Amino acid sequence: MSRLNLAVAVHGTGSGALSWKWPGTQWNRFNDFAFYRRSAEIARSGVIDAVFVSDHPALSRDAHRAPTHVFDPTVLFAAIAGAVPDIGFVLTASSTYSAPYDLARKLASLDTISGGRVIWNVVANFNPDIAANFGSAPLPDRAERYRRADEFIEVVKKLWLSWDTPTGDVPDGPLWDETTARTIDHHGDLFDVRGPLNVPVGPQGHPVISQAGGSPRGIDLAARHAEIVYAAILSKAEADTYRRRLAERAVVHGRSGGDIRLLPGLGVVLGDTTAEAYRRQEALEGAGDEDALVAQLLTRLRKNNPLLPADVDADRPLRPEWFTSTDDQGRPIGFTQALHDVIAEEELTARRLVRRVGPAGGHRVVVGTPREVADDIIDWWSGGHVAGFNVHLPLLHEDLDRFVTQVVPILQAEGVYPTAYEEPTIRGRFGLPTPAPVSGGAALPDLAVG
Repeated sequence: MSRLNLAVAVHGTGSGALSWKWPGTQWNRFNDFAFYRRSAEIARSGVIDAVFVSDHPALSRDAHRAPTHVFDPTVLFAAIAGAVPDIGFVLTASSTYSAPYDLARKLASLDTISGGRVIWNVVANFNPDIAANFGSAPLPDRAERYRRADEFIEVVKKLWLSWDTPTGDVPDGPLWDETTARTIDHHGDLFDVRGPLNVPVGPQGHPVISQAGGSPRGIDLAARHAEIVYAAILSKAEADTYRRRLAERAVVHGRSGGDIRLLPGLGVVLGDTTAEAYRRQEALEGAGDEDALVAQLLTRLRKNNPLLPADVDADRPLRPEWFTSTDDQGRPIGFTQALHDVIAEEELTARRLVRRVGPAGGHRVVVGTPREVADDIIDWWSGGHVAGFNVHLPLLHEDLDRFVTQVVPILQAEGVYPTAYEEPTIRGRFGLPTPAPVSGGAALPDLAVG
């Protein structure tokens, strides 16, 4: 078993609705590079494997929460990598609104410059507001977005391995030839790319690929390409089912399921006591008490699940059929499916559910003391359900500092998490194989001339 892996989300001011204007904080810190650099420094002090920055190239319509997506992640990490050693970076970039060669070059450059610290989180954008920022064409349907993502990733991987790393003695002949710099000659349904890439193979072969598939198409895409899967998983039974489905599809694509690491999202709300943690969760969401927090959850769920009745009793079990995903829904299918499955499995009430997913109804949340949070993480990892977690915290920097000074030391004392960075690359930390350049291909015309 590989060791426990942890990443922390540092986009925006925290996952709490009121985090941006929390007393004692700089309200507009989401637009301050020093805030993100300090986040990375705090994470590094806890030997966190990587910081995670999601990205939607569109301004959120909800003006009551701080924007979570501000700086371009590639530019942000370029600045952080030069200022903060060791820490990895989960960098979100779109396969829908990018060009394969351009993105492959940027990420390969960052990976080499940082010494192998890049994880590419592939997204097939689902927000029509993003489409509107890239032209007049409407957002492609889900099937088309995934079809493009599949071929896009295929092209990028070929490019990443197309020019071997220059090593050894000075060549007697040309700097490169057809055996070391190979055209990829990709001619697919959507892309025609000759190659090779003008950045050599990097220190970890190529950046680690992450994907967040929850729908059947998403799981198939992850099984074909992903090395880390960031998904909405609300129970250990769901995790086991998801891993089995992922492994089955990986075999279909000629891969081993053992080469894929499941790293679900995990919201963490800390308090000196469990009751204090509950009150903190309520306060950071702008809810006066638990009833108000439940009301927020039900409002959010009704927006995304039209079958949910208006008169739900917060203390009676929810019905799984109210949470049925459709192929044309805007919200990611994985979130809806996770809710359906955990409600069917555990007969959760809305009151119990809000402590499991928070009022946003997304990733799993654990609310409690540092010991309770650490025990939960250890339980999931030691049981083989997950490789680790991508941790979301309600208030940055306060909760990030508390996580690395109060939760991580417990994990280290239990012997499940390192006290220092033992591997320089992300692949080394996650125990992932290094991809080898593929021989063959063709030389560019006059490749070795001039």
